[in-house]
Amino acid sequence: MNGFGEYRRARQIHFAGELEYRVIGQPGAVKAIAPWLEVQQAGLAPEGRPAGVFLLLGPTGTGKTLTVEAVAEILHGNPRKMLRVNCGEFAMDHEVARLIGAPPGYLGHRETPAFFTREALRAQTSLQCDLAIVLFDEIEKAAPSITRLLLGVLDKGQLRLGDNTVVNFEKTLIFFTTNLGAARMSEELRGGYGLAAAAGMDELSQRRRIERIGLGAVRKRFTPEFVNRIDGMVTYVPLSRAALEKILDFQLDELQCYLDRRLGVRSFRLRVGRRARSLLLEAGSSDEYGARELRRTLQRCVVQPLASMIAAGEVEPESVVEARIAGGRIVFERARRAA
Repeated sequence: MNGFGEYRRARQIHFAGELEYRVIGQPGAVKAIAPWLEVQQAGLAPEGRPAGVFLLLGPTGTGKTLTVEAVAEILHGNPRKMLRVNCGEFAMDHEVARLIGAPPGYLGHRETPAFFTREALRAQTSLQCDLAIVLFDEIEKAAPSITRLLLGVLDKGQLRLGDNTVVNFEKTLIFFTTNLGAARMSEELRGGYGLAAAAGMDELSQRRRIERIGLGAVRKRFTPEFVNRIDGMVTYVPLSRAALEKILDFQLDELQCYLDRRLGVRSFRLRVGRRARSLLLEAGSSDEYGARELRRTLQRCVVQPLASMIAAGEVEPESVVEARIAGGRIVFERARRAA
């Protein structure tokens, strides 16, 4: 393999591995997005259109927005390095002016600056990557005029603003998230842990059925012109028990890093045993809210009690705090100095 081939292979492993590490339980997202990141890094991104356009669909709490944040962190080192459009705020056709600005001479022209400008996109790049990330969250809530406006962006990579200036989107990755079909998916696969078994399906059949439901809902909601301009559609499946266990491990590691960062020399070691983790999973598992419920459970059952102990001066620096089960709930032993 020549030098460029080795470099390309290394980048592929890097992107795929980083996405898989951050986006747990959704291999479809890794397979769909990682190759487009490779193409951009190799300098072979398409001309005259965005570098990549992706539609992420599926139930809430399965990792759609997290995927976009993971891409931002991989490319720019910051998960918030993106332009984010909450499409629920653009449900009326006239609100398109908030994105492109009102034309000169119209009432409120100076009071309605464009959301998408050259400067706004440039601000979302970094020294390590010149790609800007744009996220349209819950695109199904946007007015039809918004999706019509986006046709030119997806096809030609350009957006004409109200003042007649043109914004180039060639150096952008565009993501749409949607919950279309999520209710139907939940009805089909209701049953808590072991969803595939509860529905009498293996994992592959489960994934295919969810994809059919999601893609069918997308094609009913959006025009063929819009759908055909999307490079990759990724259907997110409900998280399995194994995936939730990995997510909990990841969140506990994040919590320890947060404690070290915020407390500095006053930090301590947090230990959460197997039984306590099982109780957190049981309390934080929700078909309706996915991994979001797990994070709320961690906040309620771990972070808040720890905050009370710290405020009361019960935790010594460099000590160990252990979570254990007592009376069917998680309690924390008094801190002892680590060996």
